[in-house]
Amino acid sequence: VSVSCMIINCRLLCGASFHMCKESEHTLLCPNEKVPCLNSCYGCPFTMSRSRLAKHLEVCPASVVCCSMEWNRWPIEETEPPKFYQNILKENYTQEPLDLSMAIRDQNHLFHSLRMKVLFPELIEKVEEKLVTQEMEGAIGGMVNSGREEALARDTNITGLAKYDVWEKMFSMELSGIIHTNDIPKFNPYEMDEDKFLIAKSLFACDTRPNKKFVYGYVEPMKIKTVRTFKVPTSFMARPGHIRNPMHYKRVSKAVDTSDIERNEMPKWDEVQATLLCSLEKELRGHLIAESSSTDALFVDKGTQTYDFYTAPFKANATLADITADSTFKLHVQIQTESVTNRHNKSSSAFTYLCGHSFRRDEFPYHFKNVHSDIQTCLNGWFEERCPLAYLGCTFSQRRLRPSKHRAMISYNKDLSTLTLRPEVSSILFEGVRTVSSERKWVPNMDALSKLPFEVLVHIAGFLDSFTLSQLALVSRLMREVCSTLLQEKGMVSLKWEKKIFSHGRWCWRSRQKVWQFSNLFSPVENWCFDKFPPVSEHLKVCPYYQIENRTEPVRLIAYESQKKEKRGQSLISMFIKNK
Repeated sequence: VSVSCMIINCRLLCGASFHMCKESEHTLLCPNEKVPCLNSCYGCPFTMSRSRLAKHLEVCPASVVCCSMEWNRWPIEETEPPKFYQNILKENYTQEPLDLSMAIRDQNHLFHSLRMKVLFPELIEKVEEKLVTQEMEGAIGGMVNSGREEALARDTNITGLAKYDVWEKMFSMELSGIIHTNDIPKFNPYEMDEDKFLIAKSLFACDTRPNKKFVYGYVEPMKIKTVRTFKVPTSFMARPGHIRNPMHYKRVSKAVDTSDIERNEMPKWDEVQATLLCSLEKELRGHLIAESSSTDALFVDKGTQTYDFYTAPFKANATLADITADSTFKLHVQIQTESVTNRHNKSSSAFTYLCGHSFRRDEFPYHFKNVHSDIQTCLNGWFEERCPLAYLGCTFSQRRLRPSKHRAMISYNKDLSTLTLRPEVSSILFEGVRTVSSERKWVPNMDALSKLPFEVLVHIAGFLDSFTLSQLALVSRLMREVCSTLLQEKGMVSLKWEKKIFSHGRWCWRSRQKVWQFSNLFSPVENWCFDKFPPVSEHLKVCPYYQIENRTEPVRLIAYESQKKEKRGQSLISMFIKNK
């Protein structure tokens, strides 16, 4: 009689029926089984039913998206910047324009990314080479081959040996190898016989050093042959105007430097202009201005570009931002941007910038819509309107748009390098945070918000956006504890990686800890409306660059004079005939 295990139902009441022996397999498929999040290895702490995994991924704190929005900025082409770029840096703004703030941010990122060692390797301090050589010698000092140490031991001209035990300790670990290798004055595996080769092979087999060499036995030296794959065709005739015929003209290699020029000193270059020029040339053409090029298979042109800077030589890790840190700040990129991705083939050289901010997957659509699609692409002329005479030097600007549902304004946060939405708060709400003088000291009063119970503060903070929570956490320890309770609900988690270097020299990346933080997303804005500002025509009445030219004398019209002459030559009969 056939016997089988009994049929049971799922204990988690998912509705499935199966044999008892299949219960362990069912737990791998049961939709009601408690399982960790798919992003648990990336820091998500939640555990839920398997049926809710897909829905949870939309709001998972470990599902982090990095914004890859790109835009381009062209550098200021003139040697001296126009008057407009000089005036906007001299203004004392109560509220800095958005286009100027973003241009300064992009220029700072650009200057920090341009390393002088890559563009001008010949102008780096020579001290660096000595330091690198010393570090390399110290790193490989413990891995020097035994042949060099035997040479030191046999050298009788070495002076300054204070203690014999120092040398004795140095050779104690290889004492057995020294006894055998003394019979081999010259270690050459190609010239030794079989007995000596076996002895040397055994010595290297016992060598436990990491930089161990392998000796091949009975290998004959290979003859080095020069192979020329290119052969000039017999029908090739060089044009004298383009290429000199090597059969008739003798070419001499000659190095030409600045001494061949009649000027004793080379003109000084501006560090910013020369660095941007070389960087753009490399980005557009794929190489620097002066680089070896071959027009044919016969000759190679080698060119060098000489630069002379006031701040040269540069340090090893110097960037353009380090060099211009002490100089007067100038704007070298245009305030207008173009949203062209890096995949587009640019016809002219321009610098490409990346947003690079991280958001949760459910926050990213609002960030892209409000920051990039609504504000950044419509910044010039819509969100921020400038005087039409800005090209002459006028710095007047005003912000036209605001959220339609509440009173707020767009501002730029320099610390976080992002656009933010700042609501307009009534002055009555600031009464609790005013300070009072007590014995010539300013002591802050505790605001009314901090006096509320902790549970009430958590409830109030639940209505705030991620950017506001990140700023509220910096107010006090109490507010930091309040915001920490909302990290799993509105925050995001990422892994902090560190480089682990092992004793044998290899390295790998390891996750050190989990980092919880709030993103820079402000409250989503669905619609925008025009703010109550006077039109630009009111500004033109007082604009110093708007020159009105009044004309009092009448001006004759050419068309009027020609028509008047034609009427004089016509008679009454000719007019009737023409009309008929």
